Amino acid sequence: MSLHALNNLPGVTAVPDSATQHFVFNHTMLRVKDITRSLDFYTRVLGFSLVEKRDFPDAAFSLYFLALVDKTQIPEGDAARNQWMKAIPGILELTHNYGTENDEGFAYHNGNTEPRGFGHICVSVPDIHAACARFEELGVEFQKRLADGRMKSLAFIKDPDGYWVEIIQPTPVAGA
Repeated sequence: MSLHALNNLPGVTAVPDSATQHFVFNHTMLRVKDITRSLDFYTRVLGFSLVEKRDFPDAAFSLYFLALVDKTQIPEGDAARNQWMKAIPGILELTHNYGTENDEGFAYHNGNTEPRGFGHICVSVPDIHAACARFEELGVEFQKRLADGRMKSLAFIKDPDGYWVEIIQPTPVAGA
């Protein structure tokens, strides 16, 4: 579908208000049961860097902010890092409510079981076949492998809480 056609879909504002020109889609929040398992998955398996942690002991939860960035880009000082983090796109916020990791029967809804709601997050990789082979070696649970279904160009893996992570690879545009 052309950009012109997309801009003419019902409900689409083809020319956003100038007041929104510098808005940044900053982060998505996921609640996680076991923060140690989740941090391991997102940092070791997917390569995110932990850029900030905020504790709220009176409310019994902590927030962990992660980004897929070169660690040398992350400012060292708390204030500078906090400001930098608020200005970049693609932050993943993990929220850990204290004690959930000790409750065997507790689980968050992953959004893909009934009733459906939230679906997934997505990570783009330079070589999807190499990434999926690595996920296999690491014992990561797949929702959909490359060979499954009709869409052979993407995969879905699951994080420790069962949230789906879509894995895609950018396709070079001819003549670009």
